Parts: sequence; structure tokens; C-alpha cells
Amino acid sequence: MFGLIAVALVTATTILIGLRGVAAMRTTSDFLVASRRANPMLNSAALAGEYISAASYLGAAGLVVKAGVGSLWYLVGFAAGYVAMLVLVAAPIRRSGALTVPDFVEARLASPALRKLSAVVVLVICVLYLVPQFHASGLILGVVSGTPYWFGVALAALAVGTTLALGGMRAATYVQAFQFVLKTVLFAVPAIWLLVSVGATVRAEAVRPAEFTHFEQQTTVVFRDDATLNLTEAVPSAGLAAGAHHFSAGQTVTFPAGAPAPQLEGHTALGGSAWQRPLFDLGNFGYPLLSTLSVLFATALGTMGLPHVIMRFHTSPDGRSARRAAALTVPLVGLFYIFPGIYGVLGRVFLPRLYFSGGTDTVVVALPMRVNTGWQGIVQTGLLTAGAFAAILTSSLGLLLAASGAISHDLSRGGLDRMRITAMLSVVLVLFLTLPAADLDTGILVTWAFAVAASTFSPLLVLGIWWTRLTARGAIAGVVVGLFISSGAIALTLFAPSLSGWPAVLVTQPAPLSVTSAFLTMIVVSLRGRPPAWSETSMLGLHLDEPDRW
Repeated sequence: MFGLIAVALVTATTILIGLRGVAAMRTTSDFLVASRRANPMLNSAALAGEYISAASYLGAAGLVVKAGVGSLWYLVGFAAGYVAMLVLVAAPIRRSGALTVPDFVEARLASPALRKLSAVVVLVICVLYLVPQFHASGLILGVVSGTPYWFGVALAALAVGTTLALGGMRAATYVQAFQFVLKTVLFAVPAIWLLVSVGATVRAEAVRPAEFTHFEQQTTVVFRDDATLNLTEAVPSAGLAAGAHHFSAGQTVTFPAGAPAPQLEGHTALGGSAWQRPLFDLGNFGYPLLSTLSVLFATALGTMGLPHVIMRFHTSPDGRSARRAAALTVPLVGLFYIFPGIYGVLGRVFLPRLYFSGGTDTVVVALPMRVNTGWQGIVQTGLLTAGAFAAILTSSLGLLLAASGAISHDLSRGGLDRMRITAMLSVVLVLFLTLPAADLDTGILVTWAFAVAASTFSPLLVLGIWWTRLTARGAIAGVVVGLFISSGAIALTLFAPSLSGWPAVLVTQPAPLSVTSAFLTMIVVSLRGRPPAWSETSMLGLHLDEPDRW
């Protein structure tokens, strides 16, 4: 009940803050870039707020439980992406005067076709990223309050759609900045409380893990996904003989205290030597170094290509302010990323059932009640639930704004009213895409969104900003190649027979292959053509501070 009250307060606050943007929203510029009046401090908080999504708030800790401490490389890549953005993109993209990423590429290369293609890529990335956000809202409300999955999804859609339609980017900026502070506090306080509450023995066990071999108490596992468990010994009370047992989603099995822990097929043994390794073995394919480099490639370069993040730099008054906002965002994001590892290592100790059931995404909100079933656990669970919902709302606001801009500003020309209608229709579309995805792994689509962003917009922005020889034909060819390889890898992961070894790593996380191919394609095709006559002049406009132009 307390969790529902906390979520209701977050939702109401989001809509009330959003009302602040209503009076000031009269033009397309107001809706998309808040009239370019966001100062660096406000903008950096808003940037951090919209970037820390459900994947960061829930998925990172869940990955630690499921795949080991090497999963923390994801957080390194997320933070490193802002360093790359600070150095390569932030100031020049603002100086372009564009409102959206497709706006920028048409201004730089004078290609309506490239603008349309870029708008389609924006929609692909936004859908891949939005569905997990709404999915997580249904998941966490179900865990903490027992509400049906659709209720949490619909509540998130209502809050995001109303806020965006009322106040646009101005409303989103205030909401995201406020909720960055809110969700950081709501994430940090329970983490510190957990560390104090569990005692020195558990803290030592968390930082010096041993392989999980036996259940210390009776444990009921409810499978969220299909899974195969391999038992070295029989568990008569559960009716399980030694050997492999397949369980379907929704099935339940109870292991008595002292029962041997099974091995989850296709996953790293919980707490074992591979789980403790400081490298991430993606998919347990046996190539941890390649997997770690692939993850860093996708997360760092993917961050630099996320359309809703890039769009926020257009809200700065000038290029220098955009660069300052990016610089301030790095420590803010880094501060938040101190805490997911705490939830992950404690989750391994207290909630091994989530590892076997496939429900590791819920470890953050499930931990407090496992440590303390009294009022303290209830309060801390409510705080974390409210913080998780805030993370979902802030990320969804930016993503839906980028999607609405792609549809009503880049694919077609529309005024303010059309943008508002597009925002609401986009929310409804994502709502209907999310409702059938109750068993989705939150991290999967987010990872794919980063791969597509890294493979398309990352090379397009870097070369468009720093290389005068880029041509429209080269840019189109590179974006198509990057989109084809990254999307093809997603399709192979979903529908093709299982792969193994290093090919499986590059299919599961294709960024090294797709990004390299996109860069090379853009360069080779551009060198075979001739850049626009105004290319050097256009580049000067991107790199000279605004006062130096006059």
C-alpha cells in the first residue's frame, strides 16, 4: 500500500511540475527545445535525470545478480558516453541551430532523404527504449503492491502523455531535473540503510562471495521465463530427481532448507569464480574480454547517439553552455552509479531465488522486505518504488519527445497542436506494444537500442561534425549499413538457431562490427564523391563560439 501511495505522489508531482510549462509553450521551439533557455546546472540535472532509466535503476543491479560483478562494466560505459559526448558532440550540435538530430543532418548535408532516414532511426531507437520503461512500471508495481501488470503500464503512460502534451520540453526539463535529485536520494538512502542493517558478516559475504551451493532456508521459486535447471542431487520433497529439469514460465518449485542449489543452464554459476571475475561474459559464451569490449563499445558510443540525449543540448542558450552541461552531467551520473553494485551483491546473498526464476530485474525493490519485514522494510520498499517510477517517467518523457519530434517535425511538418496530438498518439502506441510484453527482460531491448544508436547516429555525428569530406550519399550508406547490421543481429538473436563462441558475442552485442562497418562505409563512399561546396563554411559554424562569428 505504501508503495502505491509513493508512486501516486511521484505521478502527481510529475504532472503538477509539468503544468509549469503550459503558459510558456506557444511555438514549435518551445515544445521541442524549451526556447533554448536551460542554464547548464538545470540542463545537466535534466540530462542525468532522463538518462538514468529503468535499465540503470533496476536492470544494472539485476545484471550483477544474474551475470556477476563484471556487469558493472555497463555502468562504466554509460558514464564514459558522456565524456565522449562532451569532447565530440555537445557544443557543435548546439551551434548548428537545429531542433532535432534529423534537423542537424539536413542542415549539415542538405539532404531531405537523409533527414527522413534519420527520423526513422530515431523512431526505432525510441521504441526499443520506451517499451522496457513502460514494462518496468508494470513489473515493479506488481511486485510491491500486487496490482496487475497493465495497471502500472497504464499509469506510466497517463503521467508521461499528460505531462508532455501540456508542457513539452520545458515541462520535461523541470520534471527531469527535480526527479534526478529525487531518485538519487531514494536510491542512495535505502542502499545505506541496507548496508547498516545487514551487519558485518553479510557485508563480508557480499564482497567476498562464495559459490551458492545450498539453500539456507526453504525457498519458493516462481519462474518468470522458461528455464532449465541441472541438479547434481535429487530433491525428493520437491519431486525432482538428479539431472536436467525444464520449467515453463509461471511454474513453481519449492526447495527445502539444505537442498542442493541447481545450475541454471546457459548462465554463470551464482557466486562462483566466473561470477566474481571482473570481466563480463556476455551470454556465458566463454569470451569475457571480447564481451566486455563489445559492451563498452555499445554503451559509450550508444550514449553519444541517443536522440533524446542529443536533443537536450539544443535547449542550451549556446555551445559553451551545452559543453558545460555535458561536463556537469558526468559527475552527476557517476554519483548515481555508485549504488547499483550494492544492491547487486546483496541480492546475491539474500535473493538467490530471483537468479533461478529469471526475475532479477526486481532485486532492488525486493531487497528491503527480505532484510526487514517490519515498518522499516515497508518504508524503504516504498522509497525505492517511487524512485524507480521516477526513473521510468523521466526517461520516457525525453524519448517520447524525440519520437514526437521525428514524426511531426521531421517526417512531416506540423505546428504545436499536431505535436501535442502526436505525443499522445505515441504514448498510446507504446502502451499497446508494452501490454503483451509482460515476460520481457528489461535489459535486452535497452541494449539493442544502444547498439542501433551506436551504429547509426554515432558515426553520423562524429564525421558530420569533424570531417569536411562527408557527403550525403556516404552518410546515407553508412546509416543504412549500421542499421541493417545491428537490426539483423537482433533478428538473429530472436529467431535464428543458437550460436556459440565469438560469433555469438558479436550477434548478441553487434556494436564492434556494426559501428566499424558504418564508419568505414561513410568514409569510403564519401571519398568516392565530392563534398558540398559550403562544407568548410558549415564546419566553421559548428566549431566557432557564437560571439566569434560576428
